[in-house]
Amino acid sequence: MGGAVSAGEDNDELIDNLKEAQYIRTELVEQAFRAVDRADYYLEEFKENAYKDLAWKHGNIHLSAPCIYSEVMEALDLQPGLSFLNLGSGTGYLSSMVGLILGPFGVNHGVELHSDVIEYAKQKLDFFIRTSDSFDKFDFCEPSFVIGNCLEISPDCSQYDRVYCGAGVQKEHEEYMKNLLKVGGILVMPLEEKLTKITRTGPSAWETKKILAVSFAPLIQPCHSESGKPRLVQLPPVAVRSLQDLARIAIRGTIKKIIHQETVSKNGNGLKNTPRFKRRRVRRRRMETIVFLDKEVFASRISNPSDDNSCEALEEERREEEEKTLPETKPDPPVNFLRQKVLSLPLPDPLKYYLLYYREK
Repeated sequence: MGGAVSAGEDNDELIDNLKEAQYIRTELVEQAFRAVDRADYYLEEFKENAYKDLAWKHGNIHLSAPCIYSEVMEALDLQPGLSFLNLGSGTGYLSSMVGLILGPFGVNHGVELHSDVIEYAKQKLDFFIRTSDSFDKFDFCEPSFVIGNCLEISPDCSQYDRVYCGAGVQKEHEEYMKNLLKVGGILVMPLEEKLTKITRTGPSAWETKKILAVSFAPLIQPCHSESGKPRLVQLPPVAVRSLQDLARIAIRGTIKKIIHQETVSKNGNGLKNTPRFKRRRVRRRRMETIVFLDKEVFASRISNPSDDNSCEALEEERREEEEKTLPETKPDPPVNFLRQKVLSLPLPDPLKYYLLYYREK
């Protein structure tokens, strides 16, 4: 699946393309996509393909195409404080983006069949928390992953506000999936070759909307134990935050408000957008074709719509030449004002590092 939008040179350009194609339509979803670099979830030798709108699979590790994740995120209609269950959580890429929207008082759980993928997801999550420039801009709901078959979730588990399944759901499992939802909740899953959004409007009432045609590998059916009983998956309990953790969230929130107020006072009109690199101008060139007929060579020029705009092409070429003569200026690297503020506080170093989640930078 994928290929709906052009490849980007980096994560921001990929998101620009997804916005232009109307796959990303809301600010919250855009912010989450920009904050989590898709390439960080690829193995090093495959990162050159990270910004293409294509699915990627290596062994048990799998990522859906960016256009699919965009539609999923939009359809889930995520809000701070909601509970989310990711069935087939994979690398944790989607769960991390969701966690940025849910905030510190949400619930973010994932079920994954393969133990090696769980380990991979935990490594990527740890890397994101320790090193991402985006982490301090959000209040994060950290995902928790458990191993097991998502068709064997214990019947006494809690229901969720939002559920996503990342594998093709057979029709006979539709009711099972729907029962994981709270009333008012939203379930997004591939059902009968269609990405489907199901909203639970009452105890026994549902609204169904087909989003787009998709092709997903089907859910793997459970294998019962030797006793013939299913291996029930126990989801993580809903954790009650400690007073110490609540204090950290409150302190960080207060510092962010101070930084915002200082920025408003300094700029006069609120926060300014970080300058972005100008995207490359793509100029269509005339295409030439050479046709071999036996031992003869016949050359012919294929007409191209841009041929009729030769004056525009010449003008554009002139502007490109002028731009080359200008000195290249790059925007200043982003400053982590929250980190600067915390490190300047008259507090013991261990407490400062606790407030920064012991992040490396």
